[in-house]
Amino acid sequence: MDDKGAGISVFVTGSADGIGRETAATLAAAGHRVVLHARNTVRAEEARAAVPRAAGVVAGDLASLAGTRELAEAAAAAGPFDVVIHNAGVGGGAAWRSVTEDKLERIFQTNVLAPYLLTALMPRPRRLVYLTSGLEAEGTVDLGDLQYERRPWDGMRAYSDSKLLDVVLAFAVARRWPGTLSNAVDPGWIRTRMGGPNATGALPEGAETQVWLATSEDPAARVTGRYFKRRQELRANPAAYDHGVQDGLLAACAELAGAELPAG
Repeated sequence: MDDKGAGISVFVTGSADGIGRETAATLAAAGHRVVLHARNTVRAEEARAAVPRAAGVVAGDLASLAGTRELAEAAAAAGPFDVVIHNAGVGGGAAWRSVTEDKLERIFQTNVLAPYLLTALMPRPRRLVYLTSGLEAEGTVDLGDLQYERRPWDGMRAYSDSKLLDVVLAFAVARRWPGTLSNAVDPGWIRTRMGGPNATGALPEGAETQVWLATSEDPAARVTGRYFKRRQELRANPAAYDHGVQDGLLAACAELAGAELPAG
């Protein structure tokens, strides 16, 4: 792996298991300073045991605005970070629409609003990586109904939409913060608890591109506002490149989260 940025500091959300844990463990094994994240203190202890080379672990529930704010504060105290990898997320498939303690739709809040709020509140890193999914290609953006309050509920469609919005967020941040490299990654269909046993990819494949974007000085990795899979740049859903969609998502998230993304 052509990572010349030895000794960088990285924060990986959702690193108690799966792709996030593999990403964190790979970075830590390469000599980087890695701080883990888990949903609660029990999961945090499991994460610490699973990645003993990690520098620390912070807990915070991304399905809670208060929890996400507390996480941003704890993570900032554990930093500063050169790189933040927004890996955490929940899957689709639920038969009904569920809401969180904030009365927000759970998939949207966890997968989209939480990484937005962490980005807005944490000190700005040099590189940002937002995990998405190939299902972003099937997603749609309805800025007037981001949480399926009017449309008929479809869990997989809501998930696909959230993964498209993660790409939109990555590209919007790239525009707003020209000094930060902000990109989106499809890790592929990986054998994890979320991906299931029939998935075609192993954990190292799911982590490889994030590690590369976080650490490499390769010119191909030192770009911004791009969408990657297996280190190859791909074209994302056309909606992700629409500046109006990007600005609309940032405005909606700012209103829902009560925090503006700082200006570039």
